[in-house]
Amino acid sequence: MNKTIRHMHLSGICGTAMASIAGLLQLEGHRVTGSDNAAYPPMSDLLRSLGIPILEPYAEANLAPAPDLVVVGNALSRGNPEVERVLDERIPFTSMAALVHEEFLIGRESLVVAGTHGKTTTTSMLAWIYQVAARENPLLEPSFLIGGVAENFRTSFQLRPTRTFIIEGDEYDTAFFDKGPKFLHYFPDALILTSVEFDHADIYADLDAVKTAFKRLVNLVPRRGVIVAYDGNANVTECVSRAFCRVERYGFSAEADWRIQNLRIENGLSRWEIWHEGALWVEMGMRLAGEHNALNATAAATLAFNQGIDVESIKSAIAEFKSVKRRLEVRAEINGVTIIDDFAHHPTAIRETLRALRAVYPQARLWAILEPRSNTLRRKVLASDLVASLRLADRVVLAGVYQQQRIAESERLHPEEVVAVLNAEGTRAELFPDVEAIINGIAPEVQPGDVVAILSNGGFDGIYEKLPARLRANAR
Repeated sequence: MNKTIRHMHLSGICGTAMASIAGLLQLEGHRVTGSDNAAYPPMSDLLRSLGIPILEPYAEANLAPAPDLVVVGNALSRGNPEVERVLDERIPFTSMAALVHEEFLIGRESLVVAGTHGKTTTTSMLAWIYQVAARENPLLEPSFLIGGVAENFRTSFQLRPTRTFIIEGDEYDTAFFDKGPKFLHYFPDALILTSVEFDHADIYADLDAVKTAFKRLVNLVPRRGVIVAYDGNANVTECVSRAFCRVERYGFSAEADWRIQNLRIENGLSRWEIWHEGALWVEMGMRLAGEHNALNATAAATLAFNQGIDVESIKSAIAEFKSVKRRLEVRAEINGVTIIDDFAHHPTAIRETLRALRAVYPQARLWAILEPRSNTLRRKVLASDLVASLRLADRVVLAGVYQQQRIAESERLHPEEVVAVLNAEGTRAELFPDVEAIINGIAPEVQPGDVVAILSNGGFDGIYEKLPARLRANAR
């Protein structure tokens, strides 16, 4: 790709990755514009702070005069007016993932973090480890692209003239003209693989299809590279079994190369030991709770050490690590009620979130308010797993399936059935038609000491602001 391209237009710019790419392109000096059906936070706020214009809704006029290159987001398909103008006029176009490779990864060391769960947090941790190590060696300061806002950086992207580029590897498809996963464009020199489960039921037929995608990613790692892989998941084991490079396993088992032991909560902090080759390697401490976050931190630490980062920098960085926006994020504390925002997209993610909250708030009554919004949760394929995860809460509230008309009746999740099973098994659950009904239903019932976890991978019709506002009004 010609680096002299000056005007790049991003169709679908408010997606997390697309907005971050817009910021990276601007840092390179390009003129950047974008469009979306409707601008929405948090990325619309980021783009406005960068002075990048957002045209809305999608329209052919958004591409006049024609830009040098159109980056087509994976949410766009044939029939979109901008897609149609691009094809009619043969305006040069590409995908976000292909642009990342051509514009930012060629000539750099690509460190990719992939997996069904935990990749955003793990990518953020790895980037922060490099940032801390750069205090002593500025050549270690990383460029990165993360699928969320890392609180230590207060951004989802960074561009430096150094060699290392740390990137979250998404297994979702690339564009309407490229149905392979995005991460196949990133050609990792080193790879973290956190987990492999069935997900993205809209594009993957079954678990075997998901595993095939990850096996192809593994097959891109050169012999000189390294793969850091979770050892507690049989699917991960299968996916890395034919790697041509060294594989380092991490987890809780006695066979793990990097073994987690003595994980506990002390004085509000998570603490654990990492053992390597039969000896204590390091004692870790961090602010985040949950077994899954200890695994994420251990994966990041393992890869960083294998890339030459010293153990003291690793330990310091994990101790300083804050979080990622919308991962166990405390949104409000009102009259003794704690409201948590978590980007839940899969039954396993819901389970680990609720387990972590149980560890942090062991005496609390725990509410789970779920919007089935992701393409997996909107389908019934994992309904039994969803019930098992939600049973970890004391009270469960479900909203209707987001845009349910887009899911065939035969495939769609039926929340009323989930609620019925939960109630039959002893977990009090309710279904409400919309956010206003949810707030009206639960606001009189929450009590001081309760923890309310709001679980959605979208805006959930403003519940994150509306519920705290109602509770503050009731407290007056």
